[in-house]
Amino acid sequence: MIKGRRVAGRGEEMSANYAFGTFAEDEVIIKQRLLTRTTTTRGEPPLKKLQKRFTTFATEIEKDSENNFADCEKFYKAFLQEMMTFELPLLKSKAVVDANVREKESFNELQEEIKSQICQAKSDIEELKKQLEKSRVERRHKEECEAVRKLVASWPPRSETEKLIADLEAEIADLEAEEASCVRMLDLRRKQFSLLLHVVEELQNTIIEDEQRNLGDDQKLSSEELSGGVGSDAMAVD
Repeated sequence: MIKGRRVAGRGEEMSANYAFGTFAEDEVIIKQRLLTRTTTTRGEPPLKKLQKRFTTFATEIEKDSENNFADCEKFYKAFLQEMMTFELPLLKSKAVVDANVREKESFNELQEEIKSQICQAKSDIEELKKQLEKSRVERRHKEECEAVRKLVASWPPRSETEKLIADLEAEIADLEAEEASCVRMLDLRRKQFSLLLHVVEELQNTIIEDEQRNLGDDQKLSSEELSGGVGSDAMAVD
């Protein structure tokens, strides 16, 4: 049927020998030629030959002559030969048809198997996608855990950290005590310095008063000496 369509497709080449119409008409013509074995235009069709042999054999049998036994046997053998000749292509065609049917069934089975494999492959792909996504998440979690582990490993142990904290707290306590001592000492020094400044200031005031008193005494003594000298000179003049 496919070959018939291909031949029919060569419109210009086959138009001189065949007059194909629509697809349905072509199919009817091809089917008729396969049934009647008239697949070629050369020579007499096999079915027509068989019909002639049968007609000749039947005509010879219907004769009333008693001496036509040899002719009947000859026509009978010729008819059998022609029938075998006609039957052989039919058997070949039947074998081809059976092979085509088996091949079609095998092809259908193969097609169903391929469809099943495709569906299975799609299902496997979806499952593998899920597994891949799950593996990616697990890998990301492992990488995060590894990063945290490395970060934790880079820190000192807890015992060392606690010991370091205790040492720092003790050092802070010592520094606070030292600071308190320094504050007390500084306050004492400030008071002592204030007292020293007060004493120095009083000492300066005393020195200034002494100097002013001594200066007054010296001035008074000089005045007295000057007054005494003037009186002596007056007495001497008198």
